[in-house]
Amino acid sequence: MIDQIYTFFTVEMVYLWLNLGVLPFWFVLVVFPKSQICGVFVASIFPIFILSIAYTYLLYVAHIGGYDFLLNFRLYLGFDEISNLFENQSFLILFWIHFLAMNLFCGGWIVNDSQMFGMNKFLVSIPLIITYLIGPIGIVIYWIIRIFYAKRIRLYD
Repeated sequence: MIDQIYTFFTVEMVYLWLNLGVLPFWFVLVVFPKSQICGVFVASIFPIFILSIAYTYLLYVAHIGGYDFLLNFRLYLGFDEISNLFENQSFLILFWIHFLAMNLFCGGWIVNDSQMFGMNKFLVSIPLIITYLIGPIGIVIYWIIRIFYAKRIRLYD
């Protein structure tokens, strides 16, 4: 049975499921940010836990495949080294899960934070969509909008 799971969950299949799997979370964040489902399942640790299970599985698959994890530290040596790392499928899928998890975590934070200030959900949906697509820019746009609702600038909230 484990062999069937191992042959079904290839790196390509996990990539497909990851990309499709985060879409419902983002949909709930954008469309239903004040719902009970959003608070319990989306803007909590739940989706990050699911992504960490996929991350752990892919770490195991990479380890079984003989991937040398010490090579990951070469990304700090220069642009050419990180470019070489992205040619490796194992590194690339692990990076992609990292990217999805961080953006989803930031999206949950945006929703939770915007509810503290009573922000309009349609106004918050713009930085949420941008955070889904290009994380840091969406967070900065949200922060700029938040300044007007909070009526103060705090860099450490």
